[in-house]
Amino acid sequence: MKTTFKTSLISLLLIITTAFVAKAQDTRIQLGSLDHLAAKASETVDVNVDERLMKLAARVFSDKDEDQRQIKKLIEGLKGIYVKSFEFETEGQFGAADLEPIRAQLRGAGWTRMVNVVSKKEGNLEVYLQFAGEMINGLAVLHTDDKELTVVNIVGPVDLDKLAQLEGQMGIPDLGIESTKSKKKTNEQ
Repeated sequence: MKTTFKTSLISLLLIITTAFVAKAQDTRIQLGSLDHLAAKASETVDVNVDERLMKLAARVFSDKDEDQRQIKKLIEGLKGIYVKSFEFETEGQFGAADLEPIRAQLRGAGWTRMVNVVSKKEGNLEVYLQFAGEMINGLAVLHTDDKELTVVNIVGPVDLDKLAQLEGQMGIPDLGIESTKSKKKTNEQ
C-alpha cells in the first residue's frame, strides 16, 4: 500500500476514535463479501477489533504516562474498528460489483454520504455517517484506486466538532466538516 495512504488511514482511525463517547447501534458493516478478493491481492489487511478487545487493550495502557493516557481515552467507549484492505499487482482485479454489497448497506439504515472525492491521482474516497435521529453513531470510509481497495468501519457515536478540529493535521485531509463551535464564533463576530 502507498505509505502516505497507510499513514493517513491510521491517523484517521486514531482521530475518529477520539470522537466516540456512547454506545453504538447496528453500525457494523458486513465486509465478508470482499473475502474472495484476498486470493487476487498481493497484500491483504483484515482488522477486526471488537468492544471486548478494546477493553482488553485499554487495561494495558498506564494512566501515569501522558501518551498512554491519551491512547486509553481513544479506546474508551469505542465499540469496534473493522478494516478490509487489498492491494493488487495489476489493475482490474476488482470492480463496482465487488463494492455493491457494501454500498447497498450504506444506502440504508440511516447512512448518509458526507464526502465523495473522485481523483485520477489519489483515487476515490467516500465517507459515510450513520444517523440515529440527530446523533451520529457510525462511520464508514471507502477508498479505491486502480490497484487498491480499502473499507473502514468505525462503530460508535461520532462528535463532528472533535473530528473537525483535526482536519488537515497528522495526515488527515480536509473533509469539509465545519465545527459547530467555529460556526458560532464566526456568527458572533
